[in-house]
Amino acid sequence: MAVNSSGEDCYRFVKAAGRFLVVKRTPGISTTDLVGRMLLCTKGHFIKSLNNTLKGHEGFGTPEELRATGQDMNQRIRDYATDETGLKPGAEVWSWSGSISAMEDHTAEEAGSHTKMVDGKSPRSGQRIVYVDGGFDLFSSGHIEFLRQVVNVEEGLAKKHGWYKHDAKEGRIAKTGEDYGPAFVIAGVHDDEVINHWKGVNYPIMNIFERGLCMLQCRYINSVIFSAPFTPTKAYLTHLPYGTPDAVYHGPTSFMPLTYDPYTAPREMGIFHEVEKHDFQNVNAGEIVQRIMQSRALYEARQRAKGEKAVGEEAVRRREQLEQEAKILEEKALAVRS
Repeated sequence: MAVNSSGEDCYRFVKAAGRFLVVKRTPGISTTDLVGRMLLCTKGHFIKSLNNTLKGHEGFGTPEELRATGQDMNQRIRDYATDETGLKPGAEVWSWSGSISAMEDHTAEEAGSHTKMVDGKSPRSGQRIVYVDGGFDLFSSGHIEFLRQVVNVEEGLAKKHGWYKHDAKEGRIAKTGEDYGPAFVIAGVHDDEVINHWKGVNYPIMNIFERGLCMLQCRYINSVIFSAPFTPTKAYLTHLPYGTPDAVYHGPTSFMPLTYDPYTAPREMGIFHEVEKHDFQNVNAGEIVQRIMQSRALYEARQRAKGEKAVGEEAVRRREQLEQEAKILEEKALAVRS
């Protein structure tokens, strides 16, 4: 229930007039839960193996509850992978499997293996295959603007080659029954433990299942690969389900305190591109967490008004201490790279 600063129901007048209707909420991610994870610095939301969780082999509860949870998660992935109508196939969904060293860093040159989870619209004639990867934690304006710029760059290239000419458009419609964009964008989403290996504290705030659902709902994404390796090596890129990508894009800034360049392979392959700086480039999980920490007093007052337990000072101090330790590690990593 939404309440104002005095703890009163925001819809009380509408209810009194008999014009209030409750529509069942679509299953999703609670913002209150996310804020709690930030302030309490918990890791209970982490998923060790998404594949095992989806099969009902991992998680919390009885065997029957695990199976039911896995079935529900699989259905939600299928639902989120539909097109804008919610009725037809949309994004394709894959999972990648490889060794821990291949998933976390650059020490293993490993192709791994891909398993299709959901059928969708495959790349169509003339489309360039584009690969992006990341944690995409607390999916925000920074991520969306990055993806929008990737598509804009690809559309600009396509325009130079006549993609939007009338005859080209009519030809595509004649072959497929509809027109489509010049780029097929694949998003590789990293595992929880991989992100935590590099960022520490209790990042990611959202687990891989939640982050993957966000990507599947993004209009700029055509395919999602769960558990993608942190470093897109040549072996990995050349064995993607759609073949070697025409381009690999990355943003102008990095949220991770890295000691090496994960994009060495695509640079050497001549397919690496970095999008231009933009107004939202600093909006990432770390920035959002800091904003929440600074607004803690307001958050706790709201929770008290809602009758919920506020976050203790000890938990907040622990979060601040861990963030400071992570910042020191990041500065050391930058010093090593420079």
